[in-house]
Amino acid sequence: MAGLWQQLSSLQQGKALVLILFICHRCLPSGALPWNTKSTQSPLEGYEMVKGNFSRTFVHVGYHKIAEIPAGARNILIQEAVKSRNYLALRTKTGISIINGNWVIDRPGIFIAVGTQLTYRRPNEIRSRNGESITAPGPLNEDLHVYLIYQQPEPSVYYEYSVPLRNTHPTPEPADILPLAETVNPPNPGERAHKGDNTNNYVILEAPHPKKDPTDRSGDSDPQPTYIWAKTGYTECSTTCGTGRRQMFWECVEKDSQATVPADLCDPALEPASLKEDCNTRPCPAYWDVGEWSDCSRRCGPGTQHRQVICRQVTHFLANGIESSVTVAPDLCEASDKPVTKSTCQLKICSQWQIQSEWSPCSVPCGVGQRSREVVCLSNQGDVEEDEECNMKLKPDVLQNCDMGACARSWFTSLWSQWCSASCGRGNRTRTAVCLMDHVSDLPLDKCEGERPQEMTSCDSGPCQNRPEWYTGPWGQCSAECGNGTQTRSVVCILNNHGHMEVVNQVKCSSLPQPITAQTCRLKPCGVQWYVTEWSACSRSCDGGYRVREVRCLTDNIAPSHQCDPTMTPESREECNNQPCVAEIKPSCSDQYHNCVVVVQARLCIYPYYRSVCCSSCSLAQKTYPNSFQKKHIHR
Repeated sequence: MAGLWQQLSSLQQGKALVLILFICHRCLPSGALPWNTKSTQSPLEGYEMVKGNFSRTFVHVGYHKIAEIPAGARNILIQEAVKSRNYLALRTKTGISIINGNWVIDRPGIFIAVGTQLTYRRPNEIRSRNGESITAPGPLNEDLHVYLIYQQPEPSVYYEYSVPLRNTHPTPEPADILPLAETVNPPNPGERAHKGDNTNNYVILEAPHPKKDPTDRSGDSDPQPTYIWAKTGYTECSTTCGTGRRQMFWECVEKDSQATVPADLCDPALEPASLKEDCNTRPCPAYWDVGEWSDCSRRCGPGTQHRQVICRQVTHFLANGIESSVTVAPDLCEASDKPVTKSTCQLKICSQWQIQSEWSPCSVPCGVGQRSREVVCLSNQGDVEEDEECNMKLKPDVLQNCDMGACARSWFTSLWSQWCSASCGRGNRTRTAVCLMDHVSDLPLDKCEGERPQEMTSCDSGPCQNRPEWYTGPWGQCSAECGNGTQTRSVVCILNNHGHMEVVNQVKCSSLPQPITAQTCRLKPCGVQWYVTEWSACSRSCDGGYRVREVRCLTDNIAPSHQCDPTMTPESREECNNQPCVAEIKPSCSDQYHNCVVVVQARLCIYPYYRSVCCSSCSLAQKTYPNSFQKKHIHR
């Protein structure tokens, strides 16, 4: 009989262990599965370290239990792996909120609860990439439940704590049953045991006699026990509010004593199906559904960002775990403060435009031209950045038109020739008249005001008597059919003796100015053609500058036209002086201070003191930007 009792007790305890493990497995939060934790030796003597990782995505926003830390635990660390819009929350085993409870987000700080000091940290939302964390030295005087306020997919939470080492010495009873469930007396007949509540779980250590063998006639005087299926509890409700579901549990019991016995003592054909029933039908409280923050309104400097906050209420939980919620009036969420919908943000300090040089001289000596200056985008650290980093709408002008006044158009004449065209007798002396614009442009002769100056005057070299002189023949044919061409003529030296002329060697006329033998000619107009002015001076003496000239399409009578071939348009701007600037610095010329670049930027090199203490930097700056130190004036 004693051997049968030991077998029944062992079988009964094994059944209870399987049942308790099944219940605890169902009580584990989603994601915090037993195989997600591992134990390593803790640095505390007599303790072992328990570690776990939680990384499961839920289907609805709200509180989700991810871990349970037992009483007596020490060196507790709960750390969010990366920054997210999720929040950590803590409750006691009895449901009392400690941190971030009832949809109210607490400020980071120190909280005293469950017999220890809990430190809650939330890094800066803008600059930090670290997530939230909760630490406590322990030991805990009661179980601590860890929750995740889920708002953003792919959460990642790491937790660890130290617990006392279990006694591994052999005992008459299984060592892993007592820590999992409390051993109590069997319930009274008709009393319901809720398996979702660990305080009501029980393990029967006594059992009635098993079914006897019909061939065994011993003890026929004892009544035959009756075994029936009885409902002994149910699982934890699938929800804490709204309409949830829970499953009923059935066990084999002795009819009279209601004591649980092994299942093989009952008829398996009569075992009821595991039915489900509704539970927690009370409505869920409304909560604030918080959306994601929008992008900052400004790329740099103070800006704003917004998010949507809606009052929602869960109406029903579907069988597949998906919840159904509706938007309700905001006053239903007044139990908790409404999260802010607007926040300030600043990604970085804005860069600023800085003018690096004075305006360059005007590109033309008269009329309308252009001048330039250097403008750069500087960060708050003083580094030159791309122009896009600064506000392009506020960029100072780098090119500007300049008006040097109307160009004067005057007649200019050369000096009269020193020699008379005839070595004897009457001849002519000549000069050249041109229409010029401020000594730069050669304009058509009909564009100057006033009458054209005389270009020829008579002269008398005295009577002709055996005197050599140049004799010119007629001009030849023009070399161009239209427009400007060239024509030539023959010139010979003759000896005039009272009207009798004799051709002699040109050496005898060498003392006389020889007449021209070629000149330009123009038979007829060509229509239209491109005209250009001379190139202006280069804008820089080194490191690359540019020069400009005027280009116009004119008719033969110097009237503006649009009939010229656009593919033949001459260049009006070109680069010049591309050679690098090399400062001619004397060996004795050096900087006496390390921050001479600031002296150059502040344009202090115009003072003798700074030129002496920052000789090298000022000399190089003057070579590169000569116009910043000396003004050039144009005299008209």
